[in-house]
Amino acid sequence: MSGNGNGNGPSGAGGPFVLPAPDAERSPLTGWTRAHWEAVGRRWLSRIEPYDSPGGALPRLPGRVTGDGERRESMEAVGRSFLLAAPLIAGARGTEAEALTERYARALLAGTDPDGAESWPRGVTCRAPVTGVTNSIVEAANIAFGLHISRERLWDRLAPAERRRIADWLRHHARLEVWHNNWQLFPAMAEGFLRSVGEDTSGCTGTRNVRRVESWYLEQGWYTDGPEHAVDYYNAWAIHPYLWAWYRMTDRTATPDGARHLERLGAFAGSWADTVAPDGSMLHVGRSLTYRTAALAALWCAEISGVNPLAPGATRRLASGVLARFTAAGVGIAHPPELGWYRPYEPIAQTYSGFGSSYLAGIGFLGLAIDRDAPVWTAAEQPQPTERGPRTRVMPELGWLLRTQQDGIVRLVNHGSDHCEIPVEPTRADPDDPHYAKFGYSSHTAPGTAAGWTANVDGHLALLDAGGRASHRGVIRAMRVEGAVAGSVHLPQLDGRLLPGCSVVSVTVLDGDLELRAHLVRTPRPRPVREGGWAVADTSPLTTRTPGGPGTARTAAVTRADGLTATVVGLYGWQHAATHAERDTNAMGPYSAVPVLTATAGTPTTVLVSLHTLTRATPTPTDLADLATAVRVEVHGTVLHAHWRTGPHHTLDLATFVPWDGEVPAAH
Repeated sequence: MSGNGNGNGPSGAGGPFVLPAPDAERSPLTGWTRAHWEAVGRRWLSRIEPYDSPGGALPRLPGRVTGDGERRESMEAVGRSFLLAAPLIAGARGTEAEALTERYARALLAGTDPDGAESWPRGVTCRAPVTGVTNSIVEAANIAFGLHISRERLWDRLAPAERRRIADWLRHHARLEVWHNNWQLFPAMAEGFLRSVGEDTSGCTGTRNVRRVESWYLEQGWYTDGPEHAVDYYNAWAIHPYLWAWYRMTDRTATPDGARHLERLGAFAGSWADTVAPDGSMLHVGRSLTYRTAALAALWCAEISGVNPLAPGATRRLASGVLARFTAAGVGIAHPPELGWYRPYEPIAQTYSGFGSSYLAGIGFLGLAIDRDAPVWTAAEQPQPTERGPRTRVMPELGWLLRTQQDGIVRLVNHGSDHCEIPVEPTRADPDDPHYAKFGYSSHTAPGTAAGWTANVDGHLALLDAGGRASHRGVIRAMRVEGAVAGSVHLPQLDGRLLPGCSVVSVTVLDGDLELRAHLVRTPRPRPVREGGWAVADTSPLTTRTPGGPGTARTAAVTRADGLTATVVGLYGWQHAATHAERDTNAMGPYSAVPVLTATAGTPTTVLVSLHTLTRATPTPTDLADLATAVRVEVHGTVLHAHWRTGPHHTLDLATFVPWDGEVPAAH
C-alpha cells in the first residue's frame, strides 16, 4: 500500500475531504484510480477560490510575498495552477470542464490586459543588474504549456481579439534573454505556442535556446541544469516537459532532434523511476522541492509519447503512490499547497518562492490529459521498479550511485552535483547548498537547513575552525564513478575563502545496503574534523545511542519512533562517536538528530574511514556490534583495503582514485 490516502483526508474550510472508494481490483497496490486524481486536483484548485480577485487574475493566497511584490505572486498562483487545470480541462468529458475553462479564460484575459485593473507585470531581460520582475517569464512558459494542453477547449474558443491580447503578452516574453539554465526554455515555450497557432514569432530565439539546453545532456536521460554541474528535479518538471512540448508545438517531433529527445525522455523515465520508494516517498535532493508532484511530469510526457519503458500499470502505481503520499500528509487539502514538503516548511524554499509558487506541482497532474480509457488508467497496477528488490543504478556522468534497499529506502550517493561555480575569491558567501552539498541523500530523510545548514553536520566531512565552525564542500573539483565505487575532490572553504593548503578526497564504496566512506584529508596543520550521517527527523525527540561497548566504541545511532535509524561506525582514524540534535531545521519534522564521528586530522595527510547505514528497523545492541564487523579495513599509506564479510574485496588508492591535476591553495 503506497501512502494511506484511501480514506478521509484532513478537513478544511469547505468541510472534510473524502476520496473516492479504493479500487482493490484495478489498483491492488494503492487503491487509487483516475477518480482519485481528479478529486485531489479539483480540491487543490478549490483552495484558491476563497482568495480570488474579481477578475480572477490576482488571487491573494495565504503565505509570504517575495521582493517582487504581491502582484507577481498572484500571477504565479494563476499561471501555475493553470498547469493543473489544463489537463483537467483537456481530459474531461461533456460539460465537466466548462466551469474551469471559463474561470481560467477570464483570469488569463484579465492578467494580460495591459490597461486592466488586474494586469500582470511584464518581464524584463535577465542581465545584471536586473531592475524589474523576471519571473513573469516563467509564468509565460507555464501559461503557454497549459494553453497547448487545453488548446481545443480554451484557446480555440476565444474571440480573435482575446487571442491577440494573450498572444501579445506571450510574445513580449518570448523575445527576452534569460538566465543560462532551465530558464532558456521559458521564452521558447511562449514562442512554441505562438508558432503552433500561427502568431508572429519574429525576434524570438527559441531554436537557439533549445539547442543550448540539449548541449547540457549527460546520460540516462539526465541533463545538468546549465553550465554548472547541477543535477536535480528540474530535469523532471522543466527540462523534459518543456523540450517535449517545444518539439510538439513546432512540429519537430519527427525530426532527428525531436527523435533524439524522445529517446532521452524514455531513458529519463526509466532512470528517474529508481528515485521513488515503494511507499511513494521521493528522493529529497535539489532545490525548489516545494514543487513536489511536479516531478511526475516527465513520466507522463513519456507515456503520452509512447516512449515510457514502464508498463501502464506500473506508471499509474508509481504516480499514484507519490500523490497518495503527499495527500495523506494533507498537502493541498485544507489549504493551498504551502511552501514545504510533507508539512509547511519555508527553509527548503528558494528566496524567489512566494505564496503561489507551490502550485507548479500541478504539472505533475499532466496524466489527466490522457484519455480515461487509455491503458495507463485502466490496466491493473503492477509493481514499480523499486518494488522489485534491491538494485544499484550507476550513473558515472552524474557522479551518482542510486541504491534501492531491501527495505525500500532509496539512497543517493552524490559525488557529482553541487550547483555552484568556482568562485573568484573572496566571495561574499560560501556557494554551496544543503540540497546539493551532501555526500548522501535519501527518500526518507532531508538535510539540515536554516540553523542546521549553518551547523552543517549531516552528510558532510567538515574541517572545523577554532570556534568549531564547519567548512563547506563548495565546488566539486573532480569526480569518478566505477561500478559500486564513487569519489570526488573538494577544497574546503569557510566564509567564501578556501582553507589554505587543505583538500579532501572522498570515496564511497557500496556493498548492498552498507555504505563505506573514506576520506583523504590534507592539511598543513592539525585540525579537528567531523563527519555526520543522515539527519533523521520526527514529530518528537529521537532516540540516540553511542553504545561504547565491545565492537561499538566508535558507533552512534539515531532512531525515530517508527524505527527509521541512521548509524555511523568509525572504522579507521576516527576517535569519538556522538549524536547531534537540532530543532526546527528539517523538512521531515521539527525534531532531528544526526550520528557523528570526530577526530583530529594530522599533517600532511590523514585517512578516515567510516561505515554508514540507514534502515527502517531499530538495531539492537547485537546488531550494532555486528555492524562493526561487516567490513574489515586496512590502510597502508593512502591505499585502502576493504574486506566485506559478504565476500567482495575493494582495494583503491585514495590519492589517485579520482584523477585530478588541480592545485591546492598554498598555506600561509
